[in-house]
Amino acid sequence: MVLELKSKVAIIGAGPAGCICAYYLKDCYEVTLFDFGNPLRTLLPTGGGRCNLAYAEYDFRELVKFYPRGEKFLYSVFSQFSTADALAFFDEIDVSTYMQDDYRIFPCSNSSKYVREKFLCALKNVHFLREKVLRVERVNYLFKVITAHNNYNFDKIVIAVGGHASYNIISNLGHKIIEPRPALVGLVCDKNFAAISGVTLKNVKAEFSGKELRGDLLFTHKGVSGPLIYMISSLMARENRPYKISFDFLEKEIDLQKILNDNSQKSIKNIISDFVPKSFASYIMNIVGINEDEKAHRINGAMRDSIMDYLKHFEVNVIDTVADGEVVTAGGVDLDEINPKTMESKLEPGIYFCGEILNIDGFCGGFNLQNCWSTGYVAAKGVMQR
Repeated sequence: MVLELKSKVAIIGAGPAGCICAYYLKDCYEVTLFDFGNPLRTLLPTGGGRCNLAYAEYDFRELVKFYPRGEKFLYSVFSQFSTADALAFFDEIDVSTYMQDDYRIFPCSNSSKYVREKFLCALKNVHFLREKVLRVERVNYLFKVITAHNNYNFDKIVIAVGGHASYNIISNLGHKIIEPRPALVGLVCDKNFAAISGVTLKNVKAEFSGKELRGDLLFTHKGVSGPLIYMISSLMARENRPYKISFDFLEKEIDLQKILNDNSQKSIKNIISDFVPKSFASYIMNIVGINEDEKAHRINGAMRDSIMDYLKHFEVNVIDTVADGEVVTAGGVDLDEINPKTMESKLEPGIYFCGEILNIDGFCGGFNLQNCWSTGYVAAKGVMQR
């Protein structure tokens, strides 16, 4: 009897992309997952600890539009492993899911910790090595993985170290790295918003660099944050600063003069509080120079126009991003050097990439995890095809 030995595959990075890749390879290969930290630790804070697994857009042609970088590349990837495929995977590992009204998909447990436990349980046949990989080298027909403790030989390599990791381990492979920049991050402004730090405004319209978006805005001590700002920071990740953002806080047009006339004995702060939070109304009155308790009938045309200008054209000057505050990075391995059908390197056959190490990033809402699920699967499929 001839004993057939399984080929050895190393996956560097035990995050979402690396782990789903390992899941689809574990029955056909001897898989070793390298990571210097706990596996799937980056899954725990996602969705505020509830684990926003995906977004309920099942047409990949529409799904790719939520990615400022990587849209064209993801056509092939998402056509091979879609949102529906991701949900089928979670059902397979006994993680049931539900969809919120905003189309975001969460586990029924509402727990990232629960998802992590189920995921790791499904990887019992995978060998985990808690070692920091320093570099990867080709040695004849094999690849040598060099860690801080030892050297290991493998037939194929999958690199899934994420967007915040060092790219040193692949520097000798010749791949071009698009310089990582913070994305999905709070923005620092040249104005002090300490007086309204923590104030949230809903469905705000923002105009910037010829673009227009709507979403929720949060004021912070340093500047602005929240879902709307995360989208803007992503779209502007590779643009020069400073740049301006103009906010419109009114969801519909109003005739402020008529409202003042109809509520002549009401304080101006209470009138404006019908459209924005009271604390923000007070802030506007302060910067306009109007006593917030002033009665409506005492508000003249110049005052009225100043108030409307701040409600409709509130400008901030963005000078920086919040240090170390990014959720994901914009940048990574140049997609021109990766085959989107297999995730294999065009420069070094036998090496594959998946997850956030690639120059792909999406908005908040499960899109960056979907990138991990899909590219991880396609990388596994690519390994099996070679």
